[in-house]
Amino acid sequence: MTTGYCIDCDFEENHLCGFVNRWNPNVNWFVGGGTAKNTHSILPWDHTFRSEQGHYMYVDSVYVKHFQEVAQLISPMTTAPMSGCLSFYYQLQQGNDNVFSLYTRDMAGLYEEIWKVDSPGNAVWNLAEVEFSAPYPMEVIFEVAFNGPKGGYVALDDISFSPVHCQNQTGLPFSAVGTSCDFEKDLCNFYQDKEGPGWTRVRVKANMYRTGDHTTGTGHYLLANTKFTSQPGYIGRLYGPSLPGNMQYCVRFHYAIIGFLKMSDTLAVYIFEENHVVQEKIWSVLESPRGVWMQAEVSFKKPMPTKVVFMSLCKSFWDCGLVALDDITIQLGNCRSPERLPPPPGECTFDQDECAFTQEKRNRSSWHRGRGETPTSYTGPKGDHTTGVGYYMYIEASHMVYGQKAHLLSQPLRGVPGKHCLIFFYHMYGAGTGLLSVYLKREEDSKESLLWRRKGEQSISWLRALVEYSSRRQHQIIFEAIRGVSIRSDIAIDDVKFQAGPCEAHLTTVTRSTSYWVYRNHFILMLVPVEIQMYCVTVTLQDKGHSQNECAY
Repeated sequence: MTTGYCIDCDFEENHLCGFVNRWNPNVNWFVGGGTAKNTHSILPWDHTFRSEQGHYMYVDSVYVKHFQEVAQLISPMTTAPMSGCLSFYYQLQQGNDNVFSLYTRDMAGLYEEIWKVDSPGNAVWNLAEVEFSAPYPMEVIFEVAFNGPKGGYVALDDISFSPVHCQNQTGLPFSAVGTSCDFEKDLCNFYQDKEGPGWTRVRVKANMYRTGDHTTGTGHYLLANTKFTSQPGYIGRLYGPSLPGNMQYCVRFHYAIIGFLKMSDTLAVYIFEENHVVQEKIWSVLESPRGVWMQAEVSFKKPMPTKVVFMSLCKSFWDCGLVALDDITIQLGNCRSPERLPPPPGECTFDQDECAFTQEKRNRSSWHRGRGETPTSYTGPKGDHTTGVGYYMYIEASHMVYGQKAHLLSQPLRGVPGKHCLIFFYHMYGAGTGLLSVYLKREEDSKESLLWRRKGEQSISWLRALVEYSSRRQHQIIFEAIRGVSIRSDIAIDDVKFQAGPCEAHLTTVTRSTSYWVYRNHFILMLVPVEIQMYCVTVTLQDKGHSQNECAY
């Protein structure tokens, strides 16, 4: 046990638990309460005992002479790693002329604001709860900044720390579901500026000049089309839902940039403090492959309620293009690099290795783990599906002969009653593309069962496959790729996931967009999408115990 004081304090003892006031000629923290004769008593009672005999700390603006007069109450330095909820009670009067904030300060003297009052002052004790983390020695600083002699007062009492997460009684509830969107049905809880065209929800057939969506390869995403704008400096803003203050957030999203001679700042992410109308840039595009879905992630924490804002920018008429956005998620906690995380059980992105997948033989004609573009032009993906810069598995057709096969086997999977769901992304682009099949090999069965198959060129984008099957016995899943008639026959898979239970989509309604060009005065002005309904249904083959999605227009 280390001697010293704790952060917890009710200010009833003379030592004040080790808290000290940073002296200022005009404003300072004082001890209030105790006796009726105490000239520093400005409140009728404290919070601890609810009586005139109790004590608290307070600071007022009686002697303020300048703007931004600051009073600081500093805690003892922590001596052991701490993580949990820091709570305290406060009163605040005439809050328009003062700012009450909570900071941490490390041994190097670096400050970080972790809380700021976000409600009008009143003459009652208010509870504040703040997520607090001190992995190394830190001080906690309660700071009040006055902007004038009529700034009122701030009182503080009953500071305590708990090693469990805050219940967020002082803020809005957070829901990861309500802050995420794949734009398949609508904009979810995201919205745009009222003026200007901004972001458009689109669904296009992928080709060499435009990409399909990231979620399924055939769904919807957001597109900021600045290519034909007549306004240099055009800006499109997409606002996310309100996020409670005093929490650590991780924002992940996928984006693709098409066109633009200079890519810098064509897409940026800001955080918008609602109460103070302040925007702060936390991420922007520097340089990335064009026309490839890339994953970005950024962590942030602000004391006030905030919104995440995605902004696309066209700096000049001659340097504009397309910015695509899809699959936004906002979660609690710090973002962590996928390379540092072990893959969840039953899931493989191929970014670290081949997971538990094996091959009967390994040579030039087997499955290969690759990244970026494949060696042969006009076939294969430009990047992986997970992040755009990660790894995937593929066959290199230039190393194979027509009709040659390559098999990739999963580890043995335990059989269970009911349905299994296999989810993966596949890429089949090239004039000579062959076949990609998925087989089920049950224990003690001499022959595999065909679950799913695609033949020939499918899309220049990654496409999602959902395969539902049943097996009570131990089994393996086999990915079989067959080389087509030419070297432009590279086939790739990525983001393989096994789930217990039926697949998520048994009956889904999506839309297909066809497009036509609008011509005026010999110039191409815009691309107009036309929506056509497409219905997808899961067809179950009773005799083989599996199913697959089939779609019709």
